[in-house]
Amino acid sequence: MVAKKSIRRQFLIQLIFASASLIFIFSSALYFMIKDSIYTEKHEKLLQVAHNICSYQSLEATQHTDLILGLDVELLKLDNIPENQFYLTSFTQDNRSYLKLIYPFNEATKNYLSITKDITSTEVLLHRILNSIFIINAFGFFMVILYAIGLSKMLISPITTLSSRLSNMNEHLIRPIKVEELPEEFEPLGETLNRLINRIQNFVKYQKELFIGAAHELKTPLAVIKLKNQVTLIKKRSPEEYIAALKLTNSTIDEMDKIVGDILNIGRQEGAQLETPDEVDVIAVLQKKSNDFMLIAKHENKELDIALEPNLFMVTLQVKLLNQIIQNFLQNALKFTPEGRKVLLKSSLHNKGLLIEVIDEGCGIDDTVDLFAPFKRQGNRSGVGLGLFLAKSAAEAINGEISIKNRTDGIDGTVASLLLESKLCCSIQKS
Repeated sequence: MVAKKSIRRQFLIQLIFASASLIFIFSSALYFMIKDSIYTEKHEKLLQVAHNICSYQSLEATQHTDLILGLDVELLKLDNIPENQFYLTSFTQDNRSYLKLIYPFNEATKNYLSITKDITSTEVLLHRILNSIFIINAFGFFMVILYAIGLSKMLISPITTLSSRLSNMNEHLIRPIKVEELPEEFEPLGETLNRLINRIQNFVKYQKELFIGAAHELKTPLAVIKLKNQVTLIKKRSPEEYIAALKLTNSTIDEMDKIVGDILNIGRQEGAQLETPDEVDVIAVLQKKSNDFMLIAKHENKELDIALEPNLFMVTLQVKLLNQIIQNFLQNALKFTPEGRKVLLKSSLHNKGLLIEVIDEGCGIDDTVDLFAPFKRQGNRSGVGLGLFLAKSAAEAINGEISIKNRTDGIDGTVASLLLESKLCCSIQKS
């Protein structure tokens, strides 16, 4: 079983490990630099003493007698050392540390100076420096741990707040997240969660209305069928009367079948929302859909005008959902537009993306009614009242904004619009 992983714990471990490595590398480099600097100075002093002695060819004649204080100077004869070579070595004897220099004094007689210096005090000083570095490192490491704990708590605080808010939510107590209270880096996440919360609220609201409406819509025709059958069975009738009664019953069953079909469309739409989005040209989709409805408009003695701009607008989305929205807009527009009048399908660039509008010359809408709720009908036209409900669900699934409002240009009718945001776009090419 895979153990649960904590982001904060991983961050703490990585930060502490990285800080400890940095402190160790820096401290080691500092100590060796100090040690190398001190030893380099000692070497230079021994070389200076040796050079002075060799220059005056006498220990007593040197003008820098202070340099030889504390030094053990001997004159040795060595045959196995190459000419003009000197050697520096360090060794320990009787728990004391020494630095020894072998330097050529007289090449002709093979005489060499052996200068030995007691550096025990230097080694003690280096040992104290090393201990001080260890103590500083320990204190620094402790401070890093405290800093890491405080920093991780500060960084994880917004996520913890969001998690707490979301974990305590239910369908009755869902509240939007106050984005302005979040750090700047978490604002996009808060906005995304608010959109998700809004979709959940709408889904819960409309699902309840859908179940209640479906039960009501199916119960009414069932009651009608039952009543008609009871009336038919009261007394004996002629075959023609029985046929007429059965035809009435079948028409009621057809209405029920349409309701069931529209409810099934909701399930199909939810399946379409899970499909992989494709890159499509929205203008081409609108052109194809308008060509299909031109024949319907002509048959009903109505006119369908098209004004599509720009020539190309690429978007990544589920094409089935876009088709469903446009089809519902055009169906409703032609349904409520009287004969001899016209419907306009247009698209234009918007500051947020692409705006698609279907404008009709019908009777308009009642602004007090939520037309996107299931089983809400406009006027006395036939229909179940699920078309706009499905269109709104499809628009939310593709991150679009849908609206229906009355015309404001002095002509009766409605404007159904769909706004596709620019963030969905792959490219835009103007005419």
